[in-house]
Amino acid sequence: MEDGVQKRMATGTRGLDDVLRGGLTPERLYLVEGTPGSGKTTLALQFLMSGRDAGERGLYITLSETENELRAVAKSHGWTLDGIDLFEMVAENEFGSEFEQTLLHPSEFELGETVRGVIQLVERINPSRVVLDSLSELRLLSQSPLRYRRQIMALKHFFARRHSTVLMLDDRTAEPGDLQLHSLAHGVVSLEQLASDFGSERRRLRVVKMRGLKYDGGFHDFTIERGGISVFPRLIAAKHYRRFSSEPVTTGVAELDALLGDGLIPGTNTLLAGPAGVGKTTTAVKCTVAALKRGQKAAYFLFDERLSTLKIRSKSLGMDLQPFVDSGLLSVRQIDPAELAPGEFASAVRTAVEENDAEVVVIDSLNAYLHAMPSDNFLVLQMHELLSYLAQQGVVSLMVLGQHGVTGELRSDLDISYLADTVMLLRYFEAEGEVRKSIAILKTRTSDHERSVREFSIDETGIVVGPPIRNLSGILSGAPVYTHADGNLLSLNADENPKIG
Repeated sequence: MEDGVQKRMATGTRGLDDVLRGGLTPERLYLVEGTPGSGKTTLALQFLMSGRDAGERGLYITLSETENELRAVAKSHGWTLDGIDLFEMVAENEFGSEFEQTLLHPSEFELGETVRGVIQLVERINPSRVVLDSLSELRLLSQSPLRYRRQIMALKHFFARRHSTVLMLDDRTAEPGDLQLHSLAHGVVSLEQLASDFGSERRRLRVVKMRGLKYDGGFHDFTIERGGISVFPRLIAAKHYRRFSSEPVTTGVAELDALLGDGLIPGTNTLLAGPAGVGKTTTAVKCTVAALKRGQKAAYFLFDERLSTLKIRSKSLGMDLQPFVDSGLLSVRQIDPAELAPGEFASAVRTAVEENDAEVVVIDSLNAYLHAMPSDNFLVLQMHELLSYLAQQGVVSLMVLGQHGVTGELRSDLDISYLADTVMLLRYFEAEGEVRKSIAILKTRTSDHERSVREFSIDETGIVVGPPIRNLSGILSGAPVYTHADGNLLSLNADENPKIG
C-alpha cells in the first residue's frame, strides 16, 4: 500500500505524529528507548490514552514500577487512567493480598514463565494497544542473549496474531552497541536527556528506524510539562511555501527607506548590527510599528531585556506598543534562553506565522539566542533553516545582533551576515566633542541601496535620519577623520549636505 494512503495510528504525543508523517503503522511492535527520566513512561501513557479516547482497549504491563507510581505520573499531568488496564508484575511480598488478582510473580520464575504470564494477560484482556515496561527486567532474567532474543521473538509473533500495537520500553541497560532489539522491532524511537552547564535539561527525540514509512529524520526537541510531552519537529524549510506579494513596505522613516533603496521587501531578512545602546532595538521597533499601522500582524521575540522595559522605552519615543498588543496585532514573547530548546523556538515562530498570520518577525537578539544553542555551528544551521522558512512565507524578518565594543574595531560572537539579505550597520562616532550615531546599509540583495553613511538620532518623536555625512571619513572603521573646513560640521540642512540620489 502507498505511504500516502496507508492506515496510521495516532501516538497521542503532540508533534510526534508530524515527525512520523501521520503516526504509527497499526498491529506492529515498536521499541521506545531512553535513559531513566527521558520520558518513556509519559509517552507510553499518552499512547494508551489516545487509544482509549478512540475506543480502543489499552493494557500497561509494568515489571519495574507500581500501579500507584503510574497513577501518580498521570495525576501530575492532570490525567486519569480510568479505562486502561494496569498490571504489576512484581514480587508478591511487596503488596498485600488485595492485589492478588492482578499480580504475577516473575521474580520467582524463569524468563519463559514470565513471557507466558504476559501472553495469558493479553489473551484474557484482548487489548488493541499494549505497553511493556521495561525490557531490562526481561533481559536480566534471560541469562543469555540468545534466549532473550528468542523470547522477544515469541512475543512479537504472538502480538502480531492478536492484532495488537505494542510499545516496548527499554532503559538502555544493555551493552553499548547491542542492536538486537532494533533488528526485531518494526520501528525504534530514541529519547535523550542532556544536561546543560546552566539552565534546565534539554530533551530530544530521534526516529531511528520505521519500516515502510517515510518520516522526518534527525533530532527533534521535546519538552515534558504538565499535560505531557510536546515534540517540536525539526524545521524543514522546503516543506513550507506560500504565495505572497513582494511589493516593498516602508520602515516608517522616509530617509531610512531611501538608504535601503526601496524600503523592506517581504520574504527578506534584515540584520541590524552595532554596539550596545546605539539604537538597534529602537530601529527594529520603528519598522514593526510601521507594519502594525498598516494593519499587519507582528511577532516580537525578546531575549535580552524585560518586556516592561521595552514598552516603557518605546512609549517614551512615541511608539506605544500596548494598543497593538491589546488589539491582537502585536505578539511580544519574552524568552529565557537558559530554558529554551532551539526546536521549541522554531515552533513558536511557526505558530506566529501560520496560526497568528504574523507578517513581521523580530528576533532581539541573536546574541542571547546563541546561548540557547549547543554550538555556534548548530546556530548557523538553525538560523539558515529558520530564515529560509520565513522567506518562503513572505515574512519581513528583523534580527538584532549586538557587537562587542563601543568605538574602534567591533566584533561579534558569530558572523551570520552572509545569511542576511540586508545588513544595516549602526555605529558611534565622535565629532565636535559629541558622541553621535551613524547608520549605513552594507548590502541588500533586492535593490540598489544607497552607499552613503547618514547620521541619525533618537528623540521623543522616534528616529530621525539626517542627510549623508560629507565631512567625515572612516566612520565605519571607528576612526573618523575630519575632511572639511566648513564651520558647520554635520548640518542637517539638505542645502549644505544634499542627499545622494
